[in-house]
Amino acid sequence: MAAPRLFCFGLGYSALELARGLLAEGWSVAGTCRNEEHQAQATEAGADAVIFDGTRPFENAESVLAGVSHILSSVPPGPDGDPVVTAHGDILHSLNDVTWAGYLSTTGVYGDTGGATVDETAPVNPGSDRSRDRADAEQAWLALRQQAGLPVHVFRLAGIYGPGRSALDQVRAGGARRIDKPGHKFSRIHVSDIAGVLRASMARSDPGAIYNVCDDEAAAAADITAFACELLGIDPPPLVPFGEAAEDMSPMALSFWNDNRIVDNRRIKRELAMSFEYPTYREGLRSILAAET
Repeated sequence: MAAPRLFCFGLGYSALELARGLLAEGWSVAGTCRNEEHQAQATEAGADAVIFDGTRPFENAESVLAGVSHILSSVPPGPDGDPVVTAHGDILHSLNDVTWAGYLSTTGVYGDTGGATVDETAPVNPGSDRSRDRADAEQAWLALRQQAGLPVHVFRLAGIYGPGRSALDQVRAGGARRIDKPGHKFSRIHVSDIAGVLRASMARSDPGAIYNVCDDEAAAAADITAFACELLGIDPPPLVPFGEAAEDMSPMALSFWNDNRIVDNRRIKRELAMSFEYPTYREGLRSILAAET
């Protein structure tokens, strides 16, 4: 029996975490990268990587995708739509051997709920252009299921952190601030647990399903920064009122702070039997630091 074949549109941070684990188990993994630097990182991990510039199909796409059993896309959309669906839609329609396909979206599609909890039945109500583009991209991928039978699953990811991308790195770089906005919390997910959710879904394919992907504890950003400082043995920076901090925030940073919601993760526990390696940011940050030292 041939080994399963995963193709990742966008061999980035989360997709490479999944790819490394599957490669170690004998899977064949290939995918696209934005540039030669990312291509080199993917190749070093053991994946076959090609360049996709987002405007036209990558070279020999039809033959490369033939026989693929699993597809994952993490390529962000733009105002003109999802570049993967736009460039490769005809090829995706023609694939017959795919048993699972996943699209990585964001919990940002729910918009601001004033701190109320959202599960997968909550209405999509994006409050920024970036989140609206994500919501449109979800529909474009789900349409491939309706039109071509592609077994698409949508994963709405909370804030991603992990080795090299955590509050520990922000504190060390000197750019961490403890912003005080009472009642405002963020949901997060460790990159290793993203891979765990995707693998669980592959084992329990349910085409058309939408999953929230976050850990068990939403928390104030200031609390995460304080905990990172505690682990590093340094004093935390002083609290800064949100109104003051917002004066020099980028539009993208402000868009994150404009949305306040708690994300419910019970579906992935119930339907995918997901057990988190890092159920809160505390276990995640401790593990990252331990691996470094």
